Amino acid sequence: MSDKVVITCALTGVLTDPKDHPVPVTAAEMAAQAKQAFDSGASVMHIHFRQQQPGKGHLPSWQPEVACDIAASIRDACPGVILNFTTGTIGRDQQGALECIKAGKPEIAACNAGSLNYLKTRRDGSWAWKPMLFQNPVEKVEELLAVCRDYQVRPEFECFDLGIVRSVGMFEDVGLVDKANYNLVQGVASGMPVDSELLPHIVRYMKSGALWQSTLIGRQEIWPVHQLTAELGGHLRTGLEDTFYLPSGERARGNGDLIDAMVQLARQSGREVATPEQARALYL
Repeated sequence: MSDKVVITCALTGVLTDPKDHPVPVTAAEMAAQAKQAFDSGASVMHIHFRQQQPGKGHLPSWQPEVACDIAASIRDACPGVILNFTTGTIGRDQQGALECIKAGKPEIAACNAGSLNYLKTRRDGSWAWKPMLFQNPVEKVEELLAVCRDYQVRPEFECFDLGIVRSVGMFEDVGLVDKANYNLVQGVASGMPVDSELLPHIVRYMKSGALWQSTLIGRQEIWPVHQLTAELGGHLRTGLEDTFYLPSGERARGNGDLIDAMVQLARQSGREVATPEQARALYL
């Protein structure tokens, strides 16, 4: 286990309405939030791109010029930062995401490593939204990995259930990737829960010596599992994409507050936060 822990800030996510929550949308807003997180100790910024027209900031954008504008603004504000681009498209078509990678040249790209029935219910027993399939067949993964190889981008495999974790190991076995880098996504209603008893069992099924982190979606219940992630040797991620709540239960004012809390947790777990240079040596 490395004594250094890399902290990723997930700045904004997808679909969260900026009218209701303090999520950044424009390049200037993204850069300002990234700088707060960077100054607090985050070396990696995970970025979703939003439509820039007034009233449409809750909608995703796959326009390369938007991706480049946001990426350049964050790099200017945070010298040495590592950028991690989202690539998540619900359907099979991911051409827009691939074009954003080619144009923006991030160091890391999130690779959704398997399909998932994306479901959520309300308390009255109805669907929170129409059930949908988050389509990530192997040929879609292969297409993304080919672009990552061509543009020297490190894939980070997003794993929503244990079967996807095991699939990533097979991707390494057949040579689709040289070394697996896992992101264990917990808290999606139809995926793995945020559960401190479950996490050690998930870790057992990853490739030995692999890099990994936890993405934990929820409220105060996520923080003990963040701490367990640090104690087990994983790297850490938080941000307004994943939660609006600090360990105390108070609402975060922005990404900087969440990263401050994560840095404190990392140190309480006996690990020091990696600088951007140290993060590059570990991750890239």
